[in-house]
Amino acid sequence: MSVQTTTHLNFRGDAREALAFYQSVFGGHLVVNTYADFGMPADIPGSDKVVFGLVAAENGFRIMGYDIPGRTEGGIVGGGSTHRENNTTVTEQALFVSITSPTLDELQGHWDALAVDATIVEPLAASAWSAGFGMLTDRFGVTWSASVAAA
Repeated sequence: MSVQTTTHLNFRGDAREALAFYQSVFGGHLVVNTYADFGMPADIPGSDKVVFGLVAAENGFRIMGYDIPGRTEGGIVGGGSTHRENNTTVTEQALFVSITSPTLDELQGHWDALAVDATIVEPLAASAWSAGFGMLTDRFGVTWSASVAAA
């Protein structure tokens, strides 16, 4: 028996934009269903927001997201700052999304795309445990931990 986990991100109004961005970074198929698609009257505020969103790519990348009803201020729920201090990561966030690629070249491509309008926490560079490791917080408030798989 196998188990697959998929990160499910809860947004405050911009899940559609975030999921489309992640699809542009990792490829794959984008599914977006709104509250109206599942029966909420179209004239109710927020009926156009995402109740079910998914990006699934053949390379194994999967992420889900939705908009919390009534929240419109944008960004991920529970976001907070993440920074490096005294060679350690200090964060107020409940979670990071971790990605691993088999090569630095592949990881660099994902990194460069995620880094647009992002805050770099730790630049992508060789580390003691990986040919490439870095952390950034993207424009939606999601912190990504990126590394090259160990040989």
